[in-house]
Amino acid sequence: MDISWDDARLFLAVAEAGSLSAAARKLRMTQPTVSRRLAELEALLGEPLFDRSVAGAALTAYGAGLIEPAQRMADWAAELTRAAEGRHAPTGVVRMTAPPGIAHAFLAPFAAAFSSRAPGIQLHVASTVRPLDLTRREADLALRLGVPADETSVASVDLELRAFASEQYAARVAGKTDPADLAWIGWAPPFDDLSPNSVLRRRIPGWRPSFASDDYLVQIRACELGLGAMLLAREHPHFSRRSPLCELKVALPPVRRPLVLLCPRSARSIPRVRAVLEPLVESLRAWRPSKGRAARR
Repeated sequence: MDISWDDARLFLAVAEAGSLSAAARKLRMTQPTVSRRLAELEALLGEPLFDRSVAGAALTAYGAGLIEPAQRMADWAAELTRAAEGRHAPTGVVRMTAPPGIAHAFLAPFAAAFSSRAPGIQLHVASTVRPLDLTRREADLALRLGVPADETSVASVDLELRAFASEQYAARVAGKTDPADLAWIGWAPPFDDLSPNSVLRRRIPGWRPSFASDDYLVQIRACELGLGAMLLAREHPHFSRRSPLCELKVALPPVRRPLVLLCPRSARSIPRVRAVLEPLVESLRAWRPSKGRAARR
């Protein structure tokens, strides 16, 4: 029996997407093509891989047993691509991922500074609160908050989150130092388990956000308009700008979180990735912000 990588990739796409139509979009195929190829694979294996219904496609017990080896096959396919790309000149796309605030305040200005250094490289940034899979090449580089160091870690810096608000709101709450007396802006479902919600819940009994959104830019805009305070890091000293936000004097212990740069070892030898990685490490290690200007978390 010979199971090709194309068949394994199709199987994984259906398993991850949960339906044939969603897998077809991910693979850029038509739904009938995915259905036909899946049927051919099941005929080859002699077992059904999915139970199909109007709700989607659920793995059978047999299919579930093939997920782990199929994922290892995907990992090795990614390794093969990286090895092949390692002989190319430093041109092309480097995919990066970071939390929305870090992407907004750090990666975007880093890209502006980097563009003249390597004009043949295009930076694509996935701004997301949920991590992408580096081993599956969903991104080449990742900046993540609060993750432990492992074999993919390249560099890190400790960021200190403090309370920031608009000057209008700061004037309104002047003299109030108890964090429970402030209105706070945070995440709405499905991201309401993220910081600062999780931090403020631990430190303020019965805490609830006075304004919440599932979009980081909406939160920042609400903060600028005086709807409440946010926990933010100070800006990178190389990328500071005139900010409409100011730091509040609040009796809230500083929240320290490591910002870790991750890159699989196999990707570090790819010229285009290495060309981005080196100045990114240098810039990250220079993040010793001065007081007073707000950055994004």
